Amino acid sequence: MDQTHCPDNPYLLLTPGPLSTSKTVKAAMLRDWCTWDTDYNAIVTDLRERLAAMASPQPGYTATLMQGSGTFCVEACVGTLIPEDGGLLVLANGAYGARIATIARVLRIPVVEEDFGEVNPVDPDRVAALLSAHPALTHVAVVHCETTTGMLNPIQAIGAAVKAAGKTYLVDAMSSFGGIPIDMADIGADALVSSANKCIQGVPGFGFVLARRDVLTGCAGRARSLSLDLYAQWRAMEEGGGKWRFTSPTHVVRAFAQAMDELAAEGGVAARFARYASNQQRLVAGMADLGFDTLLPRPLQSPIITSFRSPTHPDYAFKPFYERLKAKGFVIYPGKVTTADTFRIGNIGEVSPADIERLLSAVAESMYWKA
Repeated sequence: MDQTHCPDNPYLLLTPGPLSTSKTVKAAMLRDWCTWDTDYNAIVTDLRERLAAMASPQPGYTATLMQGSGTFCVEACVGTLIPEDGGLLVLANGAYGARIATIARVLRIPVVEEDFGEVNPVDPDRVAALLSAHPALTHVAVVHCETTTGMLNPIQAIGAAVKAAGKTYLVDAMSSFGGIPIDMADIGADALVSSANKCIQGVPGFGFVLARRDVLTGCAGRARSLSLDLYAQWRAMEEGGGKWRFTSPTHVVRAFAQAMDELAAEGGVAARFARYASNQQRLVAGMADLGFDTLLPRPLQSPIITSFRSPTHPDYAFKPFYERLKAKGFVIYPGKVTTADTFRIGNIGEVSPADIERLLSAVAESMYWKA
C-alpha cells in the first residue's frame, strides 16, 4: 500500500476526499463503456442494490446515483424532497451544514439555520425545542461528520427528536457512509447523501442519495431543477434497468464497483471503520508526542479527519510546513475553522498503519520552526 514511491502517485492524500485510491480502482477505469449497453446498466443496477443493502438491513430503501460532486446530490435531495409549502431546519456546526442552508435559500425554500458553533456537537434537546418553536418546518438536515473540524454529530439522538416531532430527516453522510457503521432505519433517516470518492474509496464524479422508497415516490414534480431532479433520476433508473437520464460518468462508476468489491474484501464497513479508527488514534497520539494539540476533545473526534491547533511559534506558517510534507510524500489540508488557527489531517482512503508512521516521521522532520 506504499503509494508515495509510485511514479504516478508522488504523494499520499491525507484529506477528507478526494483521497488516495488503490491501483486496482484506478485500473478499472481503463476500459470504455457505453451508457446504453446492458452490461454497463447491469453494473449500475447492482451498485444500487448493494448501496441500498448497506443503508439498512431493513427493506424499503432505494439508491439513486447522481452526476457531479456530493454537493450536487445534497442540492438534488433538498430541492426534490421538500415540497413548495415545506420548510427546512438546518442544524449547523461547520461549513458544510451552513452550505445546506445556503442551498435552501438559493432554491427559495424557507429555512431556519441553527448554528451550534464550530466546536460544539448538535444538541438533540435543542433540536426538539426548535421544532416545537417552528411547527411549520417539515424537514430537518444535519451533517454527520462535519469535516470543518472532524466532529461527529449524534445522528441517532437527533433522529429520535426529529421523528418525535413527525418531521422528515435528511442526513449528509458525505464523509462517513461506508467508513462508519450507519443503519438508516436505526437513526430514523428518511434520506442520506454520500459520494463515490469518500469512505468507499472510489474516485470523484458522482454521488448518491439513499432514501426510503415511500418518501421518494411522493416527490414527482417537486424538483426545482431539471438536471438535479432526484425523483426523475430515480424513475429513470428504476424503469430503465440502471439507465441514467443524461450522460453518466461510466469510468467512475466502474471504478466505484471495484471499490465496493474491495470494501467487501476488507471485511465490510465494520472492518474499514476499525482501520480508520486505529489510524486516527495513532495519528493523534503521535502528533501529541510531537507537541500538536487537537482542536476537539477525544469524544467528539471522528475517525475521518482531525483538526490540529497550529503551533504558536512566531516562525510557523502553514504553507512552508505543507510544502515540506508534500515534498516528503504527504498532502494535508489547511484549517477551515473561523475561531482558531488549525490544519487538518485525514486518514481515510488507501492509508495503512505504516503510512501513518511514515507521516509522523515526516512531520518531525518538517518542523522547521524548531530547527
